[in-house]
Amino acid sequence: MDQSVRLSLQQALSPQMQSSLNVLQAPLMELRQLVQTELRENPTLEEIAPDSDYENVAESGGLQDEWREYFAQRAVAEPWTRESLERRQHFLDSQSRGLSLQEALAQQLATAGFDAHDLKVGAEIIGNLDESGFLRADVEDVAYAAGTEPLEVERVLEQIQRFDPPGIAARDLRECLLLQLQRAGAGTSIAASIVESHLDELARRRIPEIAKALGLTNEEVQVAMAEIAQLKPRPGSIFAPNIEQIITPEVVVVRDGDEFVASLTNEHVPRLRINDTYKDMLAGESREVRDYLRDKIKGGKFFIKSIQQRQQTILSIAREIVLRQRDFLENGPTQLRPMTMSQVAEVVGVHETTVSRAASGKYIATPQGIFEIKYFFTHGYTSKAGDSVSNESVRQAVINLVKEENPRHPYSDQDIVRLLTDQGLSVARRTVAKYRDQLQILPSHLRRTF
Repeated sequence: MDQSVRLSLQQALSPQMQSSLNVLQAPLMELRQLVQTELRENPTLEEIAPDSDYENVAESGGLQDEWREYFAQRAVAEPWTRESLERRQHFLDSQSRGLSLQEALAQQLATAGFDAHDLKVGAEIIGNLDESGFLRADVEDVAYAAGTEPLEVERVLEQIQRFDPPGIAARDLRECLLLQLQRAGAGTSIAASIVESHLDELARRRIPEIAKALGLTNEEVQVAMAEIAQLKPRPGSIFAPNIEQIITPEVVVVRDGDEFVASLTNEHVPRLRINDTYKDMLAGESREVRDYLRDKIKGGKFFIKSIQQRQQTILSIAREIVLRQRDFLENGPTQLRPMTMSQVAEVVGVHETTVSRAASGKYIATPQGIFEIKYFFTHGYTSKAGDSVSNESVRQAVINLVKEENPRHPYSDQDIVRLLTDQGLSVARRTVAKYRDQLQILPSHLRRTF
């Protein structure tokens, strides 16, 4: 379908259908906000207390017909028992909250005793740091954005570079490492001299050249290199890349005998119904009021049905994941199998875009941990034995190799390629380098210890 056709279809959507799509793709916290908005705007709706009986509403006629490609057709109502709730409860306690790099620095900035001008400059500097903690904007650009002079930015930057973690707000790797050495009281050490003037030779492990240039022995250079290897080339990576939200899985997978079973954690989803008072008012009010109430009741039923369809779609997708990923559930990420959204969409009976909407921002608790549903959709490789292996499995294999390597003789990317080939995985060196970078694993020369 070309872009113009997609655009025309999108423009043709009714407000109700747009609302239905919003419900489908909304993560749990956002869904609750949508519900609260709907409750404020539709007086016929009410939320049901957790211990109340739940009244199913009749299917809103147009939903299935207009959006057959968007909703699963064969989901089954989920049974609930006290035992099933108790056995999955430990999964639901997995809440995490981490500071982002910008949050941590903003807290330090607020308590640094800066005046209003310096606070503005400091905020601009922090806002231009990347996830690794490096300042990627030019000082002149920061000065322009903050309405000040470059020398003023340099002055405030020098103060921020004293924040934690050491090495933060550097403009390049050399400055980052020097800041860490200075913080450790080693600003005039051999290690600092090597970083200052011989970083390229250090990367190539040209020990004799460094020793000759600095008038040192090879052993002195090696000791300094061991000190440098302990520094953090990406100081900001210890923080979350952004503000983490509380993670509440919407699906839980548990072992039941020899099988794995997926079920919804419906207790976290608001339950709604039409207030009987407004139904009764349809008999005795004026035509204008009756028309208004009929419209609101119809809209309320449609909204409730949208939530039900959202839940059914998520459950159908989760059950298909369980069927296809048993090896992962048994043994962990190294056994994750390639699986595409189109494959799951075909089996579930929905459009591929429906799977994408339903998987985004939703989490599933498994015996191997909590994962975003999208985690399970990955392309992969075919091993020498003809088995399908996911990209994530290859990344996990790289992690395992690095964990097991001799720290005095770490594996190069080419070594990892060879070892993966021995495991039956044919992966290019540039792919290994890309995965290593994604996993924030340093190059071999920076992993070496002495």
